Amino acid sequence: MANVTLKNVVKKYDSKTIINDVSLEIKDKEFLVLVGSSGCGKSTILRMIAGLEDITSGEIYIGDKCVNNVHPKDRDIAFVFQSYALYPHMSVYENIAFPLKMRNFKKDEIDKKVKEAAEILNLTEYLDRKPKQLSGGQRQRVALGRAIVRSPKVFLMDEPLSNLDAKLRVQMRSEIKKLHEKLQTTFIYVTHDQTEALTMGDRIVVLDKGVIQQVDEPEKIYYEPANVFVGGFLGSPSMNFIECSVEDGNIKFNDYVISLSDNQKALIGSRTRVIVGIRPEKMDLLDNNYEFTVPVDISEMLGSEKIVYFNVNNAKCSAKVDAQKQFDDNIILRFNTNDFLFFDVDTQKRI
Repeated sequence: MANVTLKNVVKKYDSKTIINDVSLEIKDKEFLVLVGSSGCGKSTILRMIAGLEDITSGEIYIGDKCVNNVHPKDRDIAFVFQSYALYPHMSVYENIAFPLKMRNFKKDEIDKKVKEAAEILNLTEYLDRKPKQLSGGQRQRVALGRAIVRSPKVFLMDEPLSNLDAKLRVQMRSEIKKLHEKLQTTFIYVTHDQTEALTMGDRIVVLDKGVIQQVDEPEKIYYEPANVFVGGFLGSPSMNFIECSVEDGNIKFNDYVISLSDNQKALIGSRTRVIVGIRPEKMDLLDNNYEFTVPVDISEMLGSEKIVYFNVNNAKCSAKVDAQKQFDDNIILRFNTNDFLFFDVDTQKRI
């Protein structure tokens, strides 16, 4: 078992900086999720930890050992790829056993480890089958089994569920989380899926353009985003951001004047404009101190709830409301100003 440390890591391709001065401490036995949009550098970080990408500058430690110049096979890590990368001509047993054979393990030891991994992953009855005879979820479990048998210090997973359908992804999320709890090993998991990040991670690292925007527990990331990017990236629909003028402690939502508390006024200070952030599910509250009517642009039915889209101060906004809520062209929304977050207009950082 091991912690993983990145110190001032930079990665450049020619003159283009992909990872910009990233420092990160990943705790022993932690399940850490790297999340961000495509091209943000999350997979590059994973590949640098694995040794599949050279770093331009900085240091990477696994445990107390700097691994900058250590070959991937000697880093004591296991990598689970987006594609299952299974050998089609080998059985499930042979696929799982392959990394042990390459390390010249004894036959009886290989057999023991393969059967233990198969038991953990509910693959025992499929050991004689070829990959083409398995479902997508079963193939991904075989890929996990191949990683487990090595008993690595660190598991690295690069979007392992992206090839699965929605129902299987939900099932595999819980299986991987249970696997982490059972193995008690450090997991570093890359995804662009915010639901995976929020449900699986002990902590989440949010990346944008090769720079860490925030590192924190899922609940903190969701309810206390460091900036507009983080608040907008996590959440479905994303957080509403409404730019408002500030006059005598009041702000305006369309033609409605909203009074703020003394604490909120002190927080905003002398700013004359501010970005108000509020989650869509906080726009239809019984415990409210404001309500206002807005024209509805469109609504979407999602089973037990509806998503209603509208405009406030020319900003496109949304609200999650009960599916039974009735409205025509206009809807009455109810909210509590205590749920407001405030962001600086220029820096986009939370105040």
